[in-house]
Amino acid sequence: MATALLTLIGKPGCHLCDDARDLVGSVVTKLAEDPSAPKIVLEEKSILDDAELHALYVEDIPVLLLNGKVHNYWRIDPLRLRTALLAVT
Repeated sequence: MATALLTLIGKPGCHLCDDARDLVGSVVTKLAEDPSAPKIVLEEKSILDDAELHALYVEDIPVLLLNGKVHNYWRIDPLRLRTALLAVT
């Protein structure tokens, strides 16, 4: 079974980050019921804890990475995320 690593980069107090967290969580929960979906690992990182992430993404949070590559900035499209996750092999 394939594994998809989702990394949500944001910071505390960011309402867009809170929205992204909820949406990503919802997509991940629904896909957990799909036997064709990859195993999904979700981690969160704060730009306040990592100077490199801060320098890269301070103007772009929330940022969602899929297997280390930028999937989306700011607002996450649930259908696009679901499609990308199902394409992980």
